[in-house]
Amino acid sequence: MAHTITSLSELEALYGEVNKASLLKEADRIVPEYRALIEASPFAALATRGPEGLDCSPRGDGPGFVRIRDDRTLLLPDRRGNNRIDSLRNIVQDPSVALLFLIPGVGETLRVNGRAVVSTEPDLLESFSVDGKVPKSVIVITVDSVFFQCARAILRSELWNPARHVPRESLPSAGQMLAALTNNEAGGEAYDKALPERQRTTLY
Repeated sequence: MAHTITSLSELEALYGEVNKASLLKEADRIVPEYRALIEASPFAALATRGPEGLDCSPRGDGPGFVRIRDDRTLLLPDRRGNNRIDSLRNIVQDPSVALLFLIPGVGETLRVNGRAVVSTEPDLLESFSVDGKVPKSVIVITVDSVFFQCARAILRSELWNPARHVPRESLPSAGQMLAALTNNEAGGEAYDKALPERQRTTLY
């Protein structure tokens, strides 16, 4: 295709010189300024890579739910879910991971690249106990690089603008999506009715 970029030289010529600050802000460890962002964040997207390709999974809990063990190590508890364990499967086969931290009301995001292992060390699991419930595993991430991303994407999307929030009822519900994708073998109205209580009682 005539208008497809096929080489790094073409790509670099298209975009021009790299902004110097975008390179200077990258660190190989968690500096105090980046620590503050991680400790304030209640949400992160976890990207992993495995034999079947890439995956990106939402992770969230109270602010600082990703614990900083030291300036090169992050600890991410794997809370209850649907047991697909896509991210964990990938990590076991390929340690490469990336995290994108979001902070409600803040335009800057934080990006972390590194390598991970899945740990079931008993004392570590217990340290993440909530209401007597421990995660089945903790993702231990060795940081290779960390840097903040400017606010342009958040500003363009107006992500934190309440006036732009989408009414939930305007989109297909979880039950409706499941029913459509399974020829009504799963999901439906009963699924939607039971979902809020099920989620409330199985958060941890």
